[in-house]
Amino acid sequence: MLSGNVESKDTGDFVTIAKVTKTQGRFGELAAALLTDFPERFAQRKRLFALSGGKDNTRRELQLEGHWFHKGQVVLKFAGLDSISQAEELLGCEIQVPLTERTVLEDDSVYLSDLRGCTLYDSGRRLGTVEDVQFGSGEAPLLVVKGEKEFLVPFAAEFVETVATQEKRLDMKLPAGLLELDAPLSREEKEEQRPEKEG
Repeated sequence: MLSGNVESKDTGDFVTIAKVTKTQGRFGELAAALLTDFPERFAQRKRLFALSGGKDNTRRELQLEGHWFHKGQVVLKFAGLDSISQAEELLGCEIQVPLTERTVLEDDSVYLSDLRGCTLYDSGRRLGTVEDVQFGSGEAPLLVVKGEKEFLVPFAAEFVETVATQEKRLDMKLPAGLLELDAPLSREEKEEQRPEKEG
């Protein structure tokens, strides 16, 4: 059975495995949201990278001294970060590993980040290109597909027929009516719903 694994966002030669959300403790520890299906790999990882947000997108190499899991997040302690003020410099950063160090998957699994840029077909009909993957409260992540319209398509195993990330192609068989439920309104549809101006 096909499964989508998160070693989240592919940014060039790196993938994001966590995102710093807050400082944790008084000695430079950081709490981070997990964006990987392989949290156990933190035990083997010593070298991580922090990608800052904003326009500069600078990446900094860090040495992981220790980690533990707390309330669904991972707490990270890096060498040289020993105070709250030093830790605050990394707030909002994405914690990354080089693409070459990404966990090798079994044949029936796929990295969700590899779906970006794939052309999505529904029963042979081209819908558009996968531009992003959203994670919400539902069980299946949502593919943001842009074609003639923008569609939000659940990446659920029962809908997937074939995934060929090397060829950048994704074939699915979606239930009737699904696209109409999730599609944002077109400009024409918005105009039709706009209330008449009072004269």
